[in-house]
Amino acid sequence: MSDDGVENKIEKLVAEEHALLERPPEHRPADAHERLSAIEVELDRCWDLLRQRRALRDEKTVEGYWQ
Repeated sequence: MSDDGVENKIEKLVAEEHALLERPPEHRPADAHERLSAIEVELDRCWDLLRQRRALRDEKTVEGYWQ
């Protein structure tokens, strides 16, 4: 998945999270708590993936400064 794909996935997950949290608790689906937990885990994974990719690109840029 490209960086753009990961960023799009993040946007969708955040939108879903906000939609669930905007509902009053009594109007949330029965599995809302589990879904919010799953969204949190998936967001962490997506952000970690982007950070790792960016770190690798930055490392190559910084290495170029030394030469």
